[in-house]
Amino acid sequence: MSRAAPHAIGALQARRFGPVNWIGCWSLLRRQFKNGFSDLHYTILGPVISNALYLLLFVIASSSLTKLDPEAIVTFIAPGLISFAIAERAFEVSGANLIFDKHERTHFDWLMAPLTPTEKAACFALSSTIGGMAVGVAVALMTLLFVPARVAHPGALLFFALATGMMHGLIGTLLGIWAAKWDQYTALHTFVLLPLAFLSGVFAPVASMPETAQTLIAFNPIFYLIDGFRYGAIGEAAADLRLSVGVALAVNAGLFAWVHYWLRTGYRLKS
Repeated sequence: MSRAAPHAIGALQARRFGPVNWIGCWSLLRRQFKNGFSDLHYTILGPVISNALYLLLFVIASSSLTKLDPEAIVTFIAPGLISFAIAERAFEVSGANLIFDKHERTHFDWLMAPLTPTEKAACFALSSTIGGMAVGVAVALMTLLFVPARVAHPGALLFFALATGMMHGLIGTLLGIWAAKWDQYTALHTFVLLPLAFLSGVFAPVASMPETAQTLIAFNPIFYLIDGFRYGAIGEAAADLRLSVGVALAVNAGLFAWVHYWLRTGYRLKS
């Protein structure tokens, strides 16, 4: 009996995962992917069709109501719509999944998992970013029906695509943790995030807007993401590229720290 005791005690010791719990991280990522892409008709076809209608509308309007070149207009708008599609899907992957988990009380599955707050925050950010990128690629392929393929600066295009997905994924995570009802989630998305996204130079050059609007847009971080993405796609930018990179890095770092703090303290998650 005395010989078996040390073996039994050793069997009950905590498992060591090393610096990173790769198994746990992969499990959480797989769970997020499964929840975020359970309905491909909604997650992929929905954004593709809606953005195709946007482009078709602008082609028809520019051809019949203005003397502007329809191809030039669509070339300017297409990168903004792709960036917007990345943002929307990244936001939904994290935010909507968290709200659903909290309502179903299944968030305790990952809340009690042997993962550090940093690993959880990284998994949420990565899953939402990849989800946004997947939809962005689908929308980008659709835009080839309207404009020829063009990538002016591949590095900038990739950086701002990833930064857009991460920023909105982290915002969605914060909103998903904070919101107790679907109404709160929908209200903030509809009345805060969507206006900021649409008023960020998606459909029109910022330089053509009134001076007051330009001043307000200068304080909108989403503008720098979309502007940087457009620079990567067609080589045109309204803001200094260094400023756009700095804003993207600073805002994402701040949001990640915020998510990490809420996950570490269990804010609105342990009740």
